[in-house]
Formats: sequence, C-alpha cells, structure tokens
Amino acid sequence: MTTAPKTLFEKVWQQHIVVEPAGEPTLLYIDLQLLHEVTSPQAFEGLRLAGRKVRRPDRSIATVDTKRANNNRRPPPHPRPDRRPRRSPRCAKNCADFGVELYDVDSREQGIVHRHRP
Repeated sequence: MTTAPKTLFEKVWQQHIVVEPAGEPTLLYIDLQLLHEVTSPQAFEGLRLAGRKVRRPDRSIATVDTKRANNNRRPPPHPRPDRRPRRSPRCAKNCADFGVELYDVDSREQGIVHRHRP
C-alpha cells in the first residue's frame, strides 16, 4: 500500500507535534514567534494578567507595522491624515518588559510584516 505524498504544511506540522491527545487539539511547538505591534498588546496584557513570561524571548521577534516606506522610512502620504494609524509606543515597552527583540522603524532588520490589498 502506497501512502500519498505529504504537503509542505503537513511535513512542517508533523515535525512540530508535541502531543496529540485523543479528542483534543494537537499541541504544537512553535520555534519562532513573530510579533506585530498592532496585534501583540492583547497577548502581552494576557501574560501580565496571568503573571506569566514569554517562554522563549530569544525565539521571539517583534516589528512595527508597514507605515513606513522601505527606502526613506518616512510615512507614506495618507488621504486622511487624521485617520493614519500611529505607531504604538506600547510595543517598545512591552518588548522591553518581556525581553523580546524589537525591530523598530529605524532598525536595519525592520521590514514588511504584512501587506494590505488596495
């Protein structure tokens, strides 16, 4: 009997399984965590409230949003300046408090986290 070849997703998934309890979700080991300034405050707040730390800050990297152009780091023009999102200083504080490396706007390593479709 021949088994079907596995997709890349299936191969990566299999390599990261910690345990697969019957009738429960699979527990995976995440070996690199990418954090984003807009969506990470809730997670950091949850850790604070639970009295927890980031388990592997050495395997976590945070970056700011794509509000800056890659060539000159200036914010792109916005049709409604009053609605332009502002960089949250909370991200820098959270990263400092939890020992997570932050690629801030002025960092050489800072890059694109995601892209919005027009």
